Amino acid sequence: MTPPAPTERPTGRIVIENCAVATVDADDTEHATGHVVVAGNRIESVGPGPAPGHLDDVVRRVDGTGHLATPGLVNTHHHFYQWLTRGLAQDAALFDWLAALYPVWARIDEPMVYEAARGSLAMMMRGGVTTTTDHHYVFPRGCGDLLGAEIRAARELGVRFSPTRGSMDLGASAGGLPPDFAVESTEQALLATEEAIDTHHDPSFDSMLRIGVAPCSPFSVTTELLRESAALARRKGVRLHTHGSETVQEEDFCKERFGMGPTDYFESTGWLGEDVWMAHCVHMNDADIAAFARTGTGVAHCPSSNARLAAGTARVPALLAAGVPVGLGVDGTASNESGELHTELRNALLVHRLAGDEHALTVRRALRLGTHGGARVLGRAAETGSLEAGKLADVVLWKLDGLGHSTIADPVAALVLGPPAPVALCLVDGRVVVEDGHLVTADEDAIARRARDEARRLARLAAG
Repeated sequence: MTPPAPTERPTGRIVIENCAVATVDADDTEHATGHVVVAGNRIESVGPGPAPGHLDDVVRRVDGTGHLATPGLVNTHHHFYQWLTRGLAQDAALFDWLAALYPVWARIDEPMVYEAARGSLAMMMRGGVTTTTDHHYVFPRGCGDLLGAEIRAARELGVRFSPTRGSMDLGASAGGLPPDFAVESTEQALLATEEAIDTHHDPSFDSMLRIGVAPCSPFSVTTELLRESAALARRKGVRLHTHGSETVQEEDFCKERFGMGPTDYFESTGWLGEDVWMAHCVHMNDADIAAFARTGTGVAHCPSSNARLAAGTARVPALLAAGVPVGLGVDGTASNESGELHTELRNALLVHRLAGDEHALTVRRALRLGTHGGARVLGRAAETGSLEAGKLADVVLWKLDGLGHSTIADPVAALVLGPPAPVALCLVDGRVVVEDGHLVTADEDAIARRARDEARRLARLAAG
């Protein structure tokens, strides 16, 4: 099925009623039995009981009995290209994992990234993701338009997309971690990033595509690239993203090379602020958390990836208590092979209770992290992330009356603590993109086949 062109807005009303509703608004308003009315690409009304009578131009009515309506999930960190390298370096921590995979990733090209993006997006969308970012920072010479390939895939599948143009300019010969063949020059990275913004960025309220600026990490980029990227982003009015405080080794690297920890280093280069969010932020002390809170810097929390790479447990309860914006991230599927965000709701809650605090995270706080929290981190909380009249129609209807959930009376607990709930209906910008657990904008089997073929081609190239 071919999705509507991005400039076409849906018309008519979709009425969802008889369902439980978790709005995730500022008051955490919930309705045991309620309705959501979508008009075009906006939410028109949300409330208890049936939808208002005498509505004109209703194109579809959905009986949501046994279901829960929530805002669409918002993914705040990912690396789509890694869909082709899942299951490798299974027992490695971050630096060894990167060293093992950089030679493989250096072989990617445009067809590979397109199919990897389709696989990554399809997996997330089937699980209720309506907005996602991606952090792409590997650009081998002569590889084609890799960022454009991701954008094309997102447009075709119909997801709201906030990709970031990543970069690396600190190769191994200059003391960085990436091999020299995997990096660009500082000038090349800055020029390509500015071109990406000028070509693709849409700052409008209804935007389906926003571009961010994203040098990869302190151990893969120069101080010059960090500073100049921050200046570029602020001149263009776009957001900034990078990896921060992910491992003890990163902290040691920063102290040895710069004479300070990651947070102080980022602040010295202009990389703290309300327009910045960082992935992981595992190893942060009280002063680091206070700096993030003071500046409004956001965090993409990736519990499964952190566990897979033995990075540690981020201090999310302390971050939230300090007022730091926090959302959830899948991270690349070479370090989170499930590729799903809705399972991160449960994983986040469980990880943070492991220390022995049963109040560290609640089911409703977990849902907020995956919805409104993520929208806030991406700078889109005014537009999406909660079910409120006037917001964009990014809505998920979860089926909770089946075997896995029917005996859990609290629907939010069923969603977060139960097995992955089927998505009965998912709207992005008022369009149906998932129904009865399956994409309606693409053939899932074809995506799987083509991604497998590209993964095998990449493996052959990497083997020499």
